[in-house]
Amino acid sequence: MYFRIKRLTDIVCAIIGIVVFSPVILIASLFIKSVSPEGSIFVDSKPRVGKDGKEFKMYKLRTMRPNAQKWLETQPELYKRYQENGYKLDPDPRLLKGGKFIRKYSIDEMPQFFNVLKGEMSVVGPRAYFKYELEEQEGRYPHTKDYIKQALTTKPGLTGPWQIGGRSNVNFEERIKMDSEYASRHSVLYDLIILLKTPYVVITGSGAV
Repeated sequence: MYFRIKRLTDIVCAIIGIVVFSPVILIASLFIKSVSPEGSIFVDSKPRVGKDGKEFKMYKLRTMRPNAQKWLETQPELYKRYQENGYKLDPDPRLLKGGKFIRKYSIDEMPQFFNVLKGEMSVVGPRAYFKYELEEQEGRYPHTKDYIKQALTTKPGLTGPWQIGGRSNVNFEERIKMDSEYASRHSVLYDLIILLKTPYVVITGSGAV
């Protein structure tokens, strides 16, 4: 019953989200193209890991220079700091002009309503990780293996415990534990609590990098 309610809620929220936020996505897309005409509007990155380890293309507006990840991997010291800091940099030299604003208010995440409509994501769920993130962090924190396995038993979400619990202020170890606990609960009430808390996080830009 929980999963039927969740999927129905996802479809309704995705349709509403696409209708309401399409103008914002369009304006942000035009802005990105104006400040970085040489790159794609959307992030061209490796697939994310979804439910049961199935990989998928997650839609996200590009807020960084073209080939940002490849460039970062050519900077050994910077990449090491990126890994040690939970796959984030602050300040981040890869960001475009205006990119931090777009990320702060989660505008770059809005196209993911299409992933939700397709059934690849849910409105509420764990963060969508890259495969290399999970592999590298499992090597660094071997005790998180079971947490990772549990987190991948449900669809990743637009929002979730990590997003309302600190976002970039939370390290990988804490994040995967939060996601694992969420995946084991199957609670409509908990989903509702996360949804109600999300607007405040988005409006204030809390924990964004």
